[in-house]
Amino acid sequence: MGIAQDITQQPIIYRVVDLVKEYRMGEVTVAALRGITLDVREGEFLVILGHSGSGKSTLLNIMGGLDTPTSGQVFYCDQELTGYTERQLTEYRRHHIGFVFQFYNLMPSLTARENVEMATEISEHPLDPAEALGLVGLQSREDHFPSQLSGGEQQRVAIARAVAKGPHILLCDEPTGALDVATGKIVLQVLADVNVRTRTTLVVITHNAVIGELADRVVRMQDGHVVEIKVNAARKNVDQVEW
Repeated sequence: MGIAQDITQQPIIYRVVDLVKEYRMGEVTVAALRGITLDVREGEFLVILGHSGSGKSTLLNIMGGLDTPTSGQVFYCDQELTGYTERQLTEYRRHHIGFVFQFYNLMPSLTARENVEMATEISEHPLDPAEALGLVGLQSREDHFPSQLSGGEQQRVAIARAVAKGPHILLCDEPTGALDVATGKIVLQVLADVNVRTRTTLVVITHNAVIGELADRVVRMQDGHVVEIKVNAARKNVDQVEW
């Protein structure tokens, strides 16, 4: 049985207004985003769906303060990110955002616990590393090095590292892209559980349409545009979907 919640009653934490991002490639201008307008609500699980080149990673990077737009605005809790200095963006990323990428980027010379501790050292309100590893089901693996962990376990350590910061938002870029289906499902279940248990807002970008069935809402992008926003009546559990 899926999870049903009325996201429309939650406050808006992100407001993206008419966002444009263009890149210069020699004498050619390439538009990655073409006037995106979108809201993200507190505590929701949002999937941004699209094929390669649709602009979804560019949008995520701007929301996360890793990139800046050509024009348009992004507001986080009524603060305009697009007016921030580099130093302000660094503070925003450090204290409010947890990132999970397709590749785990763990330090090979550090144990799972030590990898998580790296994130807690720069946070204002961190979780205990053991607690964060517990959230992803890796309490018994905290003294193992990345080379001693499977790909799925390494990604779960990466999620624990992001969660341990105590972020307001988790931004995930193809978090199952390097994993087989069975392992990917485990990772998605971990992310969904973190969203429910900690009320951390979760934004996942993917090219896999089935993953959208796990979310509260699905934003479909194509050629730099939002072409559809779908609200799910209830979120499916991971064991209810196949791909």
